[in-house]
Order: sequence, then C-alpha cells, then structure tokens
Amino acid sequence: MSVRCAFLFPGQGSQSMGMGQDFFNHSAVAKKMLIDASIKTGIDFSELLFQENLQLKQTEYTQPAILLVGAMAHKLFVDATNITPVLTMGHSLGEFTALVASGALDALDAVTLVNLRGQLMAEACAKQEVGMLVCLGLGDEAVEAVCEAQRAKGKQVWAVNYNADGQIVIAGIKADLETLVPVLKEAKAKRAMLLDMSVASHCPLLESASAPLEAKLKAMLKEHFIAPVISNVTAKAYNTKAEALDLLPQQLVKPVLINSLWQILTMM
Repeated sequence: MSVRCAFLFPGQGSQSMGMGQDFFNHSAVAKKMLIDASIKTGIDFSELLFQENLQLKQTEYTQPAILLVGAMAHKLFVDATNITPVLTMGHSLGEFTALVASGALDALDAVTLVNLRGQLMAEACAKQEVGMLVCLGLGDEAVEAVCEAQRAKGKQVWAVNYNADGQIVIAGIKADLETLVPVLKEAKAKRAMLLDMSVASHCPLLESASAPLEAKLKAMLKEHFIAPVISNVTAKAYNTKAEALDLLPQQLVKPVLINSLWQILTMM
C-alpha cells in the first residue's frame, strides 16, 4: 500500500501488566511468537505479561517483554495492511523494535538481544545504587550546566534523555541525584523528581555493557534494511549493519535525543 508513514516504538517505562494479551488471545500468529520467544529465552512470557509478578519491573525482563509486544503489534499491522514505512524509530529500547520493523533484526533474535542488554545494564549498575531523575521546566543548557557543575564537585550525574522542551531525565548515582533535587529547584525547575528506576541508562556508568552488546549485535544484525532507522544517539537515519554496530553500543552511554526525533516526525 502506498502510504507515507513512520513506525514509532516505545521504550522502557511503557510496560504494564496484561499488555499483548488481546494479541495472544485473538491471533494465532501472535500466540506463536510469544510461545517461540518463551522457548528461545527460557522466559515464560505468558506468566511475565499476564500474571501479577515483580519481574516485569526488572530491566532484563522489562526490555524483552516490551520488544516482544511491539514486534507482535508490528507483525499483525503489516500483515493486515501491507504498509512499508519510510523510516522507523523508537525511544531507547524502542530503537531495537524499530530495527525489527526495518528488517534488520529477526523478532525472536531481538527478544534475546534485549534480554542480554537488560542483563548487561543490570550488571553494570549492580555494584552501586543508581537511578534516574526527571527535571521539568528548565532548558537544556541550564540542566547541562547544573550537571556539569555537580560533576566538577565529584558527583556522577548526566543529562541523558532530552524528551521535550523543558523535560530532561538525568541519570547517575542515586545519592548524587538526591542532592541534585534542591539545586535544580533553586535554578527554577518546576519539578525535580526521582523515578522508579534501578538502572542509570544512557550514561558512562554503563560503559562495561558496550563491548558484549556489540559482539551479540555482530552475530544477529542483517545487512539489508527495508527502511532506515533513526538513531537515538545522532537523531539521524542509518540503514547499514556497519552503522548500527557503531551506534547501538554508543546508545548505552550517550544521551537519547528524542526531542530531535519528534522534530523529524513533524517534518515528514
């Protein structure tokens, strides 16, 4: 079908109990995808997604759960419409679902890949108490200046998610983030609040996860993309395996430029 559109996928934090159950209950294709993913990873996705549990909040389970449901939705949509996107994109973890939609990753391979990604992120953060904080009402430069000043004092805090004008997420050591709250409010932030996160995404604290993720990507990524993917790191399109191998490990330790991604969509 000739329709000019982009496929956009969510990241971590969008999970909820029961997500994907309609797909599972009413589509043999989706049901098979869930069963196959459970076999491939050893994760019981029907239990993880459809029954009350604590694992869905743990990053090594959250990431494959969100990707699997996104891949199911993508498969059912494309089968029903035969629409090919002009580009694909996603927030953080969602970039991996975008790679599935672009044909660069097999859906089941991608589930195992982000399961590993979550494990590597958890391991990188396991030896210290880390977290993330959302700041509302300050411009990018003001937040960056505050973080830079705090790092000069020995604090480990970084602006990592540029979600929208006046909305930035900061990652780092939890105790350092807590001391950052009054500093941001003094700088006239409307709100500065710690998030319920056990990892510090998109900052240098995840450096140890980059190399093993790249090794897994080399084995799983395909050469052919049916549509370009927008990088979270550069907010620019890429469509080769070589570019993906360069950008996706960087995504662990560099900020998400999601505000620029929205601008790309408005220009389509």
